[in-house]
Amino acid sequence: MPYYGGSELASVYEDALGDGFGLIASNVAEPNTAIGLMAGAARVDSDLLLQLSTGACSFAGNGDPIAGLRAMGGYIQLVAEQYDVGVFLNMDHQTDLGLIERQVELGIPSSIMVDASHESFEENVARSRAVVEMVDEADADILVEAELGRIKGVEDEVVADETFYTDPEQAVEFVDRTGCDLLAISVGTQHGVAKGTDLELRPDLAGRIQTALRDHGLQTPLVLHGSSGVQPYQLREMLRHGVCKVNKDTHYQYEYTRTAYDFYREHAAGIVPPADVDDDRETFFNDVEWAPNKDDFDPRVVGREIRERIADVYADLATSSGSAGRSRYAT
Repeated sequence: MPYYGGSELASVYEDALGDGFGLIASNVAEPNTAIGLMAGAARVDSDLLLQLSTGACSFAGNGDPIAGLRAMGGYIQLVAEQYDVGVFLNMDHQTDLGLIERQVELGIPSSIMVDASHESFEENVARSRAVVEMVDEADADILVEAELGRIKGVEDEVVADETFYTDPEQAVEFVDRTGCDLLAISVGTQHGVAKGTDLELRPDLAGRIQTALRDHGLQTPLVLHGSSGVQPYQLREMLRHGVCKVNKDTHYQYEYTRTAYDFYREHAAGIVPPADVDDDRETFFNDVEWAPNKDDFDPRVVGREIRERIADVYADLATSSGSAGRSRYAT
């Protein structure tokens, strides 16, 4: 079965840290994006890390994030069996310890990212450590990612108006005290829509953080959040400095909507009646000669277009990050 847990995911990160490549962590909120990502990963022989935020789980669960996790988690597990690469699931930007406890009890995720970066350093340590202990006590096969520093922008309920860069020595203390498996760092990226040319990226800082951790005997994979505006050459520079996980969300959201928009614009004549015909939707155009074309408005038609575009985008990203051709769990 190609859907794996934390111990197998840790082996992928170990390979990435040793060989200098990154695993693209891709956020999903519904099936078309998930299937497109799995198809793209299988196409280029890359293991795949999918991510669900609390907002995505609430959306999928009609307001109930646990119902959404169970629905999407089960869906991903079942569909992943069709593909010949390893598929993992991370819970992204989790702030509610009670919700995290339920996730641990269910044992669905491969990893959980606890985000207390908006709190003081001591409170961040305490909350992150609590999640590590929660996982240990449950003997769950789940990795824990924590964040130190603050990334500008909005991600679910976490809002930051400015960037606070991660301090290398503080990173050592944080990892040592929390026992987290991965560390998300702030080196100039931004959540939401951002252009790489406008970002004040600090790959040198990522390198200093990696060196400081290694000097203290800590082989901790680093994580880059807010990377949708980061260009391939900027990404490759980050990967040379210990970044092994690269989050993508906004890019997929745009490609999803742009693909649907382009398709419906091209096929508007089969969906919207001409200007001289009454737009009689209530009777489904019973009293006019014009009729819509089901080949144009069936959601499955545009859904296939979206899946294919997402697959193309992921394949390119995996190639840029170096994970293409490196699936550890191809069967």
